[in-house]
Amino acid sequence: MLEASAGVAVYPDHALDAEGLLRRADVAMYQAKRDRSGVELYEARRDGNTPDRLGLLGDLRRALDAGDVELHYQPKVGFDGHVAGLEALVRWVHPDRGRVPPDEFISMAESSGLMPRLTEYVLETALGQVARWRADGLEVPVAVNVSPRDVHTPGFAGAVAGRLARHGVPAGALQLEITEHVLLEDPQRAADTLAGLTGHGVKMSLDDFGTGYSSLVHLRRLPVSELKIDRSFVARLAVDNEDAEIVRCTVDLAHSLGLLVVAEGVEDDETWERLRDLGCDAVQGWLVAAAMPPDETTAWLRARGEGGWHREPAEPSDQAQAPAEEDADQPVT
Repeated sequence: MLEASAGVAVYPDHALDAEGLLRRADVAMYQAKRDRSGVELYEARRDGNTPDRLGLLGDLRRALDAGDVELHYQPKVGFDGHVAGLEALVRWVHPDRGRVPPDEFISMAESSGLMPRLTEYVLETALGQVARWRADGLEVPVAVNVSPRDVHTPGFAGAVAGRLARHGVPAGALQLEITEHVLLEDPQRAADTLAGLTGHGVKMSLDDFGTGYSSLVHLRRLPVSELKIDRSFVARLAVDNEDAEIVRCTVDLAHSLGLLVVAEGVEDDETWERLRDLGCDAVQGWLVAAAMPPDETTAWLRARGEGGWHREPAEPSDQAQAPAEEDADQPVT
């Protein structure tokens, strides 16, 4: 079933020039998408967009249409060195502003209704890359973040299955990362969509575990095979006993439910060792590798070959420090 959304802006009430009218009609259209109302008339009181934000939103849409948004890939590795997978992370270099922080343009896409288009783009790009890697003998699963809005979109599971088939990628090579927020708006629709995805063979991962208000309750209701411990608990693991106890309990709980556990934001040897001792299954972060563009990721994967990744302990003064902006490597989708 096809759905259409339209936004209406009226001269001279909403703007005095064509560009202004188009921008405000854009805002109204995305409001219609969010509300699934079909048609919306622009209302200034519902528009939280500054002229700069509206311009950036239009630039993002054009960048998606032109294929100018990039994906970088960050590895997840097990403690035995095997490459457990890659996470696709979206990057956008604006022609005038330079690199736009992911949390800025992703939150803008979410609030404007552009998120389904962004997710569609990321899925299409990631699956195309997975197909090329598999053709070259590099069979590594890739995770893509999806938002609650994506999960609540009618036909989402079927659309994902169609993309997998079109690219010739087996469902097991794709993992979708969700947060517990998918259950907050429409629990039944979310459950049906997630069941449809897992029914097609797509693997599900629960991202940012521990940051929600009722993670344990939601964990029982989500058909996930992997749980990712939020970086906020990992960052002080080596010096905060309470965080260490939270991680230990999380690992024990996940394993009792048959789930794998991945720790995000691992940046130093001491944290790596604590996570290993606590029974975590895999890690992701700057200690292993930063998010890399496709060509660098390909070289990284080939260099590991069958031997996998091997940690090289460093002196404390030599520990790599991740730039603050890399906090944005955890998309808010």
